[in-house]
Amino acid sequence: MSRVAGYGRVDRDRTLTFTFDGCTYTGHPGDTLASALLANGVHLVGTSVKLGRPRGIGAAWTEDPTGLVQIEKPFPEPMLQASVVDLTDGLVASGVDGHGRLADAPDPARYDRKHVHTDTLVVGAGPAGLLAARGAARAGESVVLLDDRVEPGGTLTGTEVIDGRPSREFIADVVAELVANPQVQYLPRTTAFGHYDDGFVLALERRTDHLGTAAPAQRTRQRVHRIRALKVVLATGAIERPVVFNDNDRPGIMLASAARDFLHRYGVLAGREVVVFTTDDAAYVAACDLADAGAAVTVLDARDRTPQEREASCVAKGITVRPSTVVTGTEGAERIAEVLARTPDGDLRIPADLLLVSGGWNPAAHLFSHIKGALRYDPALGSFRPSGTLPGITVIGAADGTFDLADVLRDGAGDEAPAAASEPARTPTKVLWRTEGDQTQQFVDIQRDATVAELARAVGAGMRSVEHVKRYTTIGTAHDQGKTSGVLASGITAELLGTDIAELGTTTFRPPYTPVAFAALAGRERGALYDPVRVTALHAWHVARGAVFEDVGQWKRARYYPLPGEDMDAAVLRECAAVRDGVGILDGSTLGKIDVQGPDSGVFLDRMYTNMMSTLKVGRVRYGVMCHNDGMVFDDGTVLRLAENRFLVTTTTGNAAHVLDWMEDWLQTEWPDLRVYLASVTEQWAVFPVVGPRARDVIGTVFPDVDVSKEEFPLMSWRDTTLDGVQVRLARISFSGELAWEVNVSGWYAPALWERLMAAGEPYGITPYGTEAMHVLRAEKGYPIIGQDTDGTVTPQDLGMSWVVSKKKEDFLGKRSFSRAENRNPLRKQFVSLLPTDRRTRLPEGSQIVERCDDGRLPAPPVPMLGHVTSSYHSAALARPFALALVKNGHARVGDLVHVPVDGVLVEAEIGATVLVDPEGARRDG
Repeated sequence: MSRVAGYGRVDRDRTLTFTFDGCTYTGHPGDTLASALLANGVHLVGTSVKLGRPRGIGAAWTEDPTGLVQIEKPFPEPMLQASVVDLTDGLVASGVDGHGRLADAPDPARYDRKHVHTDTLVVGAGPAGLLAARGAARAGESVVLLDDRVEPGGTLTGTEVIDGRPSREFIADVVAELVANPQVQYLPRTTAFGHYDDGFVLALERRTDHLGTAAPAQRTRQRVHRIRALKVVLATGAIERPVVFNDNDRPGIMLASAARDFLHRYGVLAGREVVVFTTDDAAYVAACDLADAGAAVTVLDARDRTPQEREASCVAKGITVRPSTVVTGTEGAERIAEVLARTPDGDLRIPADLLLVSGGWNPAAHLFSHIKGALRYDPALGSFRPSGTLPGITVIGAADGTFDLADVLRDGAGDEAPAAASEPARTPTKVLWRTEGDQTQQFVDIQRDATVAELARAVGAGMRSVEHVKRYTTIGTAHDQGKTSGVLASGITAELLGTDIAELGTTTFRPPYTPVAFAALAGRERGALYDPVRVTALHAWHVARGAVFEDVGQWKRARYYPLPGEDMDAAVLRECAAVRDGVGILDGSTLGKIDVQGPDSGVFLDRMYTNMMSTLKVGRVRYGVMCHNDGMVFDDGTVLRLAENRFLVTTTTGNAAHVLDWMEDWLQTEWPDLRVYLASVTEQWAVFPVVGPRARDVIGTVFPDVDVSKEEFPLMSWRDTTLDGVQVRLARISFSGELAWEVNVSGWYAPALWERLMAAGEPYGITPYGTEAMHVLRAEKGYPIIGQDTDGTVTPQDLGMSWVVSKKKEDFLGKRSFSRAENRNPLRKQFVSLLPTDRRTRLPEGSQIVERCDDGRLPAPPVPMLGHVTSSYHSAALARPFALALVKNGHARVGDLVHVPVDGVLVEAEIGATVLVDPEGARRDG
């Protein structure tokens, strides 16, 4: 065991048992998996993603690029950093090779979200963040304080002295004051992973029962906080930089600050023979701490001049300090065994089981960069730091490049700053890398197995932008998002290009700052809560009648009603024949419905539709088409004028929400002067089309007070009536080409009215029909279904519906696009029918259409495609299969023969007009 008595803040009175790679170990509450593995002498964690090289633990927190594990129990989670996994009793984990494995069972835990509004958000509970939060709270502001660690204090180890007392006592007092303030919300274990405009921050809270088996499944494992703040204070600290040299990826090589953190936070001494390689003063503190804990330590400083006071402290503890010395490589198999170094006097080989590296510090400016905050290179830091200001954003402490504790406390608290124990100023130099030697063994991004050689290859390929180099090499794209590799990559690339790193710049940081599980982003919106199952008021009736359902949008719709022994084709043919010869009834309640009211409703609808709606008379109905700005059809439906300033707009089932959003978008952002109000009434009205030659008999029987004659109730009109005191709306609308009424009633009364209609239609053989028969009936009449017969590239003219495009209106959405040359190209794909000449082959939907091949064989590739089949059915009325299609210049090719390849056979088909049944409309007009 590598535990050191007197160090760490884990609970040593309790022991936890866990399994890693099949071996059983023990740890303590407060451990992470990484600290527990190191305590048990386990340095090898896995292998690398591309090269299969051994990988260990490189850091103590989220900056670790190497220590990836797979959690097996209590619940499988892939690709987690061992340094952030809380140790729990019974934990089972294994190392990975850069690839994870998803669970094969549903996650039993709950994830949720919370919306928070505050005056001031402080990110980071180190000394600077705590004092900033305290100052805001004392000023009477509401405050949210986030920190990603379990305990506050940032990188303070407890060895520091503030105001004459241990730093942890000072931190505890500040936190106690904050927690006692009802205006303050302190969220430990919470990482701000995304920063957006207007003070919006996303943060992930890892709840205290994270991965815990004792917590009930319904407890929340993780919570996303959606925070809106007037002011954001970023006190996110800094991340130590590694150094690049040959074989710098072996297990047993880690950041100097990480070894110090493992010692003071967990009581773990990560090595006994320790070499510290540094270009920065801070590493001397780590060297002294590890020596005090019993390690034999050697310090190699790349600088010619070492910090005298720090060096004296080391020498007093028996630590050898070698200036002007650089590490050139390492030896070892599953763990480092020797450090290879170069001094002014020659080369050295130093036995070591732990190599600590420190190349200076990078301000953690990610959240500042997320909102397009500029970063500038600071030669004194050897890194990039926030530059300039952003409204409502303040960056403080190490995140802004202030590393001295006394300065941090002074900046965070102003005149009331407590006195801190004096620390000699750090004098970081530029980032250190070694570009001589074997560049294929010099790892820049250890997680990606990306080396100096790959940077050289990118530059040799002509890459000059650091963003291009990032994508060429994949450096900075792994789980750690370049926390330790980003500035290194910029520095090495600048050297290879012969330019200055300040001129080259660094890559743009983007959310998330740390990996976030998809489950956390989804929250409770999983399964039916993400994609709700919507059913009509008649769903139980359809189930009892044996309906087979299909999903249309989120709705369950009856597709067909098979009788014993019927398959879908037989059932649909029977239902279609019943509608054409007698009467059928459909549950069309899922039709989208939008109530449009206001003095400017007519003007608004004129702008939304391609045809005129303002001239529609009260009591009448008009078919309309909506286009996007590019002139392409995206929805169609009918419009009923209910009153002078009120319309009812119907949409396709799957597009109802999109159409409402589209309308609101234009009203709120482009035409806010229009006095128009919109409301979805889709679920308020149940709709039953009663269709067929005997439809008038059924409607007349149920509603004897309504004159349903052709003269008094013509096509495309509506009437309101009552039935037993219940309001009912009847509309003469046909989507089948048959005589039809759409019966509208409140959903509360839908089942009773449906039963009334079924009873009235019984003498005429009324037949319920589903969506599949509806599709066949409308296709026989050439009525397109938007989204099936169109694909976002189809105009009304392509559909043969130039008549629906107004020539009177000055403007409407999409009008300008109709004059574009491409939209007038005669070779555009146009809506037609296809009739297989063998009268028996049903053409598969999606099949490609080619010119007729006289020899019955396709020409050599590439074969020119004329179009594709959009809808295809068997027809009872035609006694043959037929299809609808989009064909180049199709309107001018009616009568032409083409071929459709089907299962390796060319099927001949004739191009025809789209209306195949009752082209005169006599049946529909009644």
